[in-house]
Amino acid sequence: MKSAVLVFPGSNCDRDMAVALETVTGKKPHMVWHGDSALPDGLDIIALPGGFSYGDYLRSGAMAARSHIIGEVIKAAEKGVKILGVCNGFQVLTEIGLLPGALMRNKNIEFICRDAKLIVAQNRSVFTSGYEKGQEIIIPVAHHDGNYFADDETLDRLEDDDCVAFRYADNINGSARDIAGVLNKAGNILGMMPHPERAIDPKHGGTDGLKLFESLLG
Repeated sequence: MKSAVLVFPGSNCDRDMAVALETVTGKKPHMVWHGDSALPDGLDIIALPGGFSYGDYLRSGAMAARSHIIGEVIKAAEKGVKILGVCNGFQVLTEIGLLPGALMRNKNIEFICRDAKLIVAQNRSVFTSGYEKGQEIIIPVAHHDGNYFADDETLDRLEDDDCVAFRYADNINGSARDIAGVLNKAGNILGMMPHPERAIDPKHGGTDGLKLFESLLG
């Protein structure tokens, strides 16, 4: 599997994502700078990592969404390339319209950094097939703007299309319907707030994120 990790000014989880992808695939991912004009040929997956792209100065993910490379990411997504956006990467995916909704400030306007219990809402996607539906897993979170918001019509459509991938077992940040991860209808794009790349090694506290990356191998 050939992979790439986008790198923006302010990314701080790009290397963690690269380690996770290499651990599972056995191949180093391409590290693609935000100012590049082209992606490597033949990519199977593109990852948009967590962090604080451009310092979140305008709005989380808003400036990264206008980077040179984003047009190529959109083209790749339309061709069916798998796209994974984690934390700030999820925010970027909503900013560029590859996923609906938006990420707003957490309830009580607090930065949350701790392990979170998630429920696997569906296991029919290329990202979740390694889990059991309804399985409880532990994945770390670290965010200030992690409150997933969409209007009721959009939320109903996500539910009807089975596009909710993960839910929080306890509503830690006020997200609508406890949503922690969202898929597009085609199933090749996943945005999630928790950090699966930080849960691949038992020495770091758990391996519940590993199955997400292993699922990508098919």
